[in-house]
Amino acid sequence: WFTSWGRRIQAVVSTQSTGKDAADKNDPRRLHSFPLIRHSDMAEEMRTEAMELCVTACEKFASSNEAASKMIKENMDKKFGSSWHVVVGEGFGFELTYETKNLLYMFFGGSLAIAVWKCS
Repeated sequence: WFTSWGRRIQAVVSTQSTGKDAADKNDPRRLHSFPLIRHSDMAEEMRTEAMELCVTACEKFASSNEAASKMIKENMDKKFGSSWHVVVGEGFGFELTYETKNLLYMFFGGSLAIAVWKCS
């Protein structure tokens, strides 16, 4: 029933382990600490707020992806209405149906992927 107002997206996130500690200064994954938006159809203002929220949550809960995703979801629900979903992690793939103009797929810290979408 989502197809009348939604859109399907398919993506795969893949990371390779280098065998080094991620905190190692020579690790290329740590050289890219800026957020990289891979795909988004959100309005500019919503995208900026969501991206800043994702960066804040991932920095605050660097050792817990679950806590970061919970923080992102709760804040998105408060700011933009309910039914937001969030996945934070490495090495996952997804296919989802979502409300148009309500999707953000980004990377942060090199290999940490964040998918934020709304569906009711």
